[in-house]
Amino acid sequence: MTGGLNSTSAALLGLLLDGPLTGGALVSRADQRFGPLWTLTRSQVYRELPVMAGRGYVRSGKPGPRASLAYTISAAGKRAFAAWMASPLEPDHPRNPLLLRLGFAAQLGSVDVRRLLSQAREQHESSLAAHRETAGALKKAGADPYELACAEFGVAYEKALLKWLDSIPT
Repeated sequence: MTGGLNSTSAALLGLLLDGPLTGGALVSRADQRFGPLWTLTRSQVYRELPVMAGRGYVRSGKPGPRASLAYTISAAGKRAFAAWMASPLEPDHPRNPLLLRLGFAAQLGSVDVRRLLSQAREQHESSLAAHRETAGALKKAGADPYELACAEFGVAYEKALLKWLDSIPT
């Protein structure tokens, strides 16, 4: 946690800078903006929003359809977000399920290793296509250059991972 906020709170506050959103809309907007490389689950969002409201970082509006509440960032939330943005980056600790399995691949036969790598290749080729589609749509729409950079990171990441997969002995 940096600057007094955890990354989930920081993400929610950043998304709320664009205007009021319900919990479900926050999940959707995070998915649009960051894709699968940085995710927010519904449970994280609905657990964090009351905590943030208690700290005075967000305010909820009147219940809408299906008792949904739209949240708005407060002045205190804007200050907390600005402090988080100015704070040092936290170390990156990627957790990749393929790496975990590959670390134990010596326990598998060559057929199973090839199956594992083939499955990973299919998943990452699909992800690459999705990131390319997102980046293309953002370019076409004249999106914020930093939002576009996030989508292009997804393309670069998937390309690098596919190249790395090619280097693994089978």
